[in-house]
Order: sequence, then structure tokens, then C-alpha cells
Amino acid sequence: MRVPTNGIELSVQEAGSAGGRPLVLLHALGESAADWDGVVPALMPGRRALAVDLRGHGASDRPGNYSLELMRDDVLGLLDALRLASVDLVGHSLGGLVALLVAEAAPSRVDRLVLEDVPAPLPRVGPALERPPGDLDFDWDMVLAVRPQIDTPDPAWLEGLSRITADTLVVYGGTASPMPRDRVEELVRRVPRARMVTVEAGHLVHATRPEEFVGHLLDFLGAA
Repeated sequence: MRVPTNGIELSVQEAGSAGGRPLVLLHALGESAADWDGVVPALMPGRRALAVDLRGHGASDRPGNYSLELMRDDVLGLLDALRLASVDLVGHSLGGLVALLVAEAAPSRVDRLVLEDVPAPLPRVGPALERPPGDLDFDWDMVLAVRPQIDTPDPAWLEGLSRITADTLVVYGGTASPMPRDRVEELVRRVPRARMVTVEAGHLVHATRPEEFVGHLLDFLGAA
């Protein structure tokens, strides 16, 4: 389905029970809602799973105007449009950073927060940008806009972690992850109700070790 929000339309893949506990899933940079296809069936019994294409990705609009704050506001607008007072929120990599910003800006809207291979928003030297060849399932201009924010995040994002009230699970990809462990641990230290589990899977935990990933999520999320 397509949902109007924040002046654009987002594409959302919905599965599970319409009356179930809403579970919103946000993908990584350059991915789409389809990236969650391998785990959604195991997560959705008793839940309403909503996998979102973030702006500039997949089948969502490509307005040419991009920032992590706009993505945050898109998600909050989506919750309003679907009349969801609060949700459980799962984010991977870029989607995890967007999820953090949502939970900082509107703590009451996020009951439980799952962050897959997400470090604290601290300055870093990221890999060189090089456009992949051929047609892309995302807007390259979006990458050019948000990568500088990822590499040099607003210091307010780090300070805002203390405002998150959701029970939070951080799933770290272990020694094969490109995310430094100390920065993931710093995230856990700063979010008041956070804990961490490690799955030796690298950055793509839900794709590489889906059964283990789902097991940790179901243990954390509890009964739908």
C-alpha cells in the first residue's frame, strides 16, 4: 500500500493480523522493505507487520529532498496516517539510525525498539562513495545527501539518546561487523533501557542468521 505522509507517499508492505500489535521495520541504506521478507513470516503471527520503503528507496517517492530528519518525520507521519498511537520499531543500519531519531523525538510512540548493527551516532571516516553501475532501486542523490549526516552526525542525536524510554534491544553482528564494538556498546550505555546481544553474522544479521535473529526478537518482543 501507499501511504501519504510528510508531503510524499511511502510504500509499505503489510502482513499479519490487521488487529495485531503493530511492528514497523526500517531497512538499511540502499535496501527496501523486501529486505525483511525472510524474517517477517516468523515475526507476524499475532502482529501487524509494516515494512517501510524509506523515502528515496524502493517504491516510495523520490522527491529529491533528503535527510535523516525527513525520514524520521516520514515515519512519524506514517504512524499518524495509520492511526497508530505507539508501535514496536525495528531498524537495521540506516533504518536503525532513523528509528533512534523517531524514539528520541517522540518517546511515547515507541514501546519496544530493536536496533540491528547500529553504533552510537559519532563522527567517523566512512568508505569512499562510488555509484553502483546500472539501474538502482534507490535514488543515488539520497545517498549523497544522507552519507555526510551518517559520517558527521548532529551532536544533538548523541545527547538525545538519554530521552529514549523504550525497552531497547541492540543486535550486534560481532567480529565480522564493520561497526566497531565500542561504538555499539556506547549506544547501549547511553540508551537508558538498552541491552545488547551478539550474533556472529556480520552486518546483515537478519539475512545471514535469520533464525537466530528472529529468536532474539521474539524473546524480546514477547507475546503479541
